[in-house]
Amino acid sequence: MHAWEAAPSVEGRLRTAPPHALVATAARLLAQRFGAEDVTLFLADYGLTVLQPVTHLPHTGDPVSAHDGPAGTAFTTQKPVVEVTADPATELVHLPLTVRGDRLGVLTVRVPDTATTSGTVLALLDFATALGHEVATAGRDTDLYLQARRTRRLTLAAEMQWQLLPGRGCARDEYVIGAHLEPAYAVGGDNFDWSTSADHLTLTVTDGMGQGIDASLLTTLAVGALRNARRAGIGLADQACLADQAVYAQYGGKMYASTLLLRFDLATGRVRAVDAGSPRLYRQRGGTIEHIELEAQLPLGMFEETLYEEQTFHVEPGDRLVAISTGVHGTRSAAGELFGESVLSRILSATRQASPHETARSVVAGLVEHVGGEDLLADAAVVCLDWTGRGTGGTPEPRSAD
Repeated sequence: MHAWEAAPSVEGRLRTAPPHALVATAARLLAQRFGAEDVTLFLADYGLTVLQPVTHLPHTGDPVSAHDGPAGTAFTTQKPVVEVTADPATELVHLPLTVRGDRLGVLTVRVPDTATTSGTVLALLDFATALGHEVATAGRDTDLYLQARRTRRLTLAAEMQWQLLPGRGCARDEYVIGAHLEPAYAVGGDNFDWSTSADHLTLTVTDGMGQGIDASLLTTLAVGALRNARRAGIGLADQACLADQAVYAQYGGKMYASTLLLRFDLATGRVRAVDAGSPRLYRQRGGTIEHIELEAQLPLGMFEETLYEEQTFHVEPGDRLVAISTGVHGTRSAAGELFGESVLSRILSATRQASPHETARSVVAGLVEHVGGEDLLADAAVVCLDWTGRGTGGTPEPRSAD
């Protein structure tokens, strides 16, 4: 056998499996390599409340909590959990299914109790990572995994919005991002977006005015215009200008989108920012939480040919940034109390040791509690970023927005 004719790897076998047959292929491979008896792929639903098993669609099996129990613990902590079962000969291993920081769900594998050594668990974790990448890729060719995430039908506006998002998380050595969006099954105009390169991270939070399809169409245009300008290599302020022109050309000032644009230098921690509307940005440094005051400029599309200017501030290793849309900071309770900085500060202080993903979810959960546990009337987007940076020790540039 020639070198190029060697037996295919696990990754290779998963890659060549039909998109709809990934679970069956994974079960077969796990049985061969680890003696696995049962294999279940759980995917997190859009609201991040439950983990749904991928079975024979359009029906899924019974869901389990995304926050409690062995599978929920594996999902929230992003660590494998070994569960001792009633069968003394086997154990269940719950493995987080994550792609580049985007938490997809959990892979649960029943293996012989003699197989749950640390080396085997690490090998199973590598397998889950490979499967996660294939599930993410398969979403281009099958609806199976998108359908499995749903506890109920999405509105058309929400369908459009979720397809527009890059994911719900992203991780590199320099940063970790976690984001959450509500109402998950009926969201219309809120969006977050990011793109990373060798030396920079661009992050945006957009809030399109209106509700339903109108808001979703507006946000789709604004985000598409921002991406088009960004991919042309244009600076941050000019990205806002071109998106502003695109939105105004379509709506003539009758509809507009509020956007916060941030561009991080991964080596220095210098952040360029354009505040085009109402999303707010907070920085948590040590025990201090502060609102980063940026010059409020006009939303995209409100007036013709608006000019935008960049500001700068710095982040340091250990900083946490939290961006929230109007649907968070502008929401009032039934008693008329605004979800203001005091409520947000309490939540951020309580979740300082939690991951960015869990912090973003907790902010939205606190918002729902603030309004009395009812469905949110306005979209709410929260993006949480933990900054590590590269620690180059370079001389910081002058600060203009700290």
